[in-house]
Amino acid sequence: MDQKIQFYKASDGVRIAYSLVGDGPPLVKAPNWLTHLEYEWDSPVWSHWWKELTKHYTVVRFDQRGSGLSERSVPEQSFDIWVNDLAEIVNHLKLDKFDLLGISQGGPIAASYMASNSGRVKHFIGFGTYARGRMARGDAQEEFEALLTLTRAGWGRNNPAYRQMFTSRFMPGATIGQMGWFNDLQRISTSPENAADVMEVTAQIDVLDLLGRIDVPTLILHARDDAQVPFEQGREFASLVPDARFVPFDGSNHLLLESEPAWQQVLEEVRAFLDDRPAVVPKATAAGQGGGLLAGLTARELEVLELIRRGYSNAEIGAELVITPNTAANHVKSILSKTGTANRTEAAAFAGNHGLTG
Repeated sequence: MDQKIQFYKASDGVRIAYSLVGDGPPLVKAPNWLTHLEYEWDSPVWSHWWKELTKHYTVVRFDQRGSGLSERSVPEQSFDIWVNDLAEIVNHLKLDKFDLLGISQGGPIAASYMASNSGRVKHFIGFGTYARGRMARGDAQEEFEALLTLTRAGWGRNNPAYRQMFTSRFMPGATIGQMGWFNDLQRISTSPENAADVMEVTAQIDVLDLLGRIDVPTLILHARDDAQVPFEQGREFASLVPDARFVPFDGSNHLLLESEPAWQQVLEEVRAFLDDRPAVVPKATAAGQGGGLLAGLTARELEVLELIRRGYSNAEIGAELVITPNTAANHVKSILSKTGTANRTEAAAFAGNHGLTG
């Protein structure tokens, strides 16, 4: 499927590049840095996302101002401007209702948009995201200043030491070929000064106070060992959005690669969430956990069953999975029905007998 790249002029005159690809309801990706509509389309790092999502949705992507195919020379970079660019692109496309995807920096941008535009977004998916940038959450100022200096001096250069510094944070599990592509993306996506400017703005992001105002069904996915955005940031985000579903998955890459076992899990969770149906554990995962009756449980029910096996109460399950105790109780009721068990003790025994060992 080919993409068609177009441009629109923002209210301050900056030209923004965007594309629409696919069939089905609109799924808008909020802006984040390190994008290039054309270069990432067939890339070993991003192409699997767009190949799969465009099968079922009309995916709207746009390059953040100052990067990719959007205008590079911009008068200003600010968080409010990024949020306004998102608002303007959906208005330009006359999208009354749409699903929204926020990857990394795109998450807080999406959150700010939703807090001010109630009723426009149908579902929100946050991936590897956060509510507070690194300075807002108290990271060391000296380390950040050193990173800015290095970015201005070495961004996009074919220097193995510099390349490894960034790659080790974004994709520590990448192959040599993927590392090379990521290094080229740095050079192609934007200038050293623009990269540093974006990093400075991103570091100060703080949307904690806005998350409680989000009235949209929300799914937050985060790698447990994410080296770029700490796992706790994703958990914090999910815990503050009313009734958000939080799905941790195994991995250390901030950018999820197609070769990772978690890719199929994440893809199923996203599709199920957007289609308003329970997520079904991929066959390989269910088989690895005993198969059989366990394969009939949803991914969330498997998580709850494992916590039942460990002796957690509904309140403790809710705290662990960032759901309400009532929601936990509903999952327990469904598990008892599906497994043919009469109570939590029998369910715990059932889990152990069928190979669910955490």
